[in-house]
Amino acid sequence: MPMPKSEYIWYDGEFVPWDEAKVHVLAHVLHYGSSVFEGIRCYSTPNGPAVFRLEPHLKRMYDSCKVYRMEIPFPQEELSEAILETIRRNKLNSCYIRPLVFRGYGQLGVEPRTCPVNVIVAVWEWGAYLGAEALEQGVDVGVSSWRRMAPDTFPASVKAGGHYTNSQLIRMEATDQGYEEGIALDVYGYVSEGSGENLFLVQDKVILTPPLASSILGGITRNSIITLANDLGYEVREQTITREQLYMADELFFTGTAAEVTPIRSVDHIVIGPGHRGPVTEALQEAFFAIVEGRAEDRHNWLTSVNG
Repeated sequence: MPMPKSEYIWYDGEFVPWDEAKVHVLAHVLHYGSSVFEGIRCYSTPNGPAVFRLEPHLKRMYDSCKVYRMEIPFPQEELSEAILETIRRNKLNSCYIRPLVFRGYGQLGVEPRTCPVNVIVAVWEWGAYLGAEALEQGVDVGVSSWRRMAPDTFPASVKAGGHYTNSQLIRMEATDQGYEEGIALDVYGYVSEGSGENLFLVQDKVILTPPLASSILGGITRNSIITLANDLGYEVREQTITREQLYMADELFFTGTAAEVTPIRSVDHIVIGPGHRGPVTEALQEAFFAIVEGRAEDRHNWLTSVNG
């Protein structure tokens, strides 16, 4: 499906029409993947549009840029307001938000720091990433032949554009094999994550999830689900997970800004639990969506009102 267009994109402090937000073909980012980004959702609530966990997403982006020595030329508070104003300008009640920091046109070479650092914010309407029916019925996935990076090759906790060439290989292989998504192992053979989602496993009502040391991105939605699971009285353990534990799980589910909370129906054609959303996943879904849709108290102060 083609990406739905919005009217304006925020580009280095100015609002420009969607089709006029362009970069030079010799921009550093196009040749070396030198970008850092975030994916954030804005939800429609009874009190108007609200952005989910805006500040933690932006903090991760600024921290990611620090690792790659990319100094963002705008303070975090200004970029936060730019995101809210971009939603307002485009008159959206719910949307996906993509802030992106990238090295632009200057010179071509592996040492990038003489290139300018540019920043954009784009917003557009976007539904369930893996399909609306997947939220209940789940998705079929396969363990990928592609591994996640070793800890001394790429910084897995950084959400950088160049890292997602690995994700593309995982997702394309999954698609070619008839799956909706792939699960990657880390360099040691333990379960890591999906191509763009964190992973949770439920066994005997205990919730397991791979640790940061398994080359995962420290997901904001992942963190939120751990918080909600604790609220609901579940025990949550961050620990290494073996491949065979996936097959023996009572429930599996993905989390992420795009995937939200999506159950996994099967792994490598092995049916997981009942073959559809299980009770723990359903309880966490309900707790999550009740907050982001404004049906329950925002007790953790996760929502930022777009209209103030």
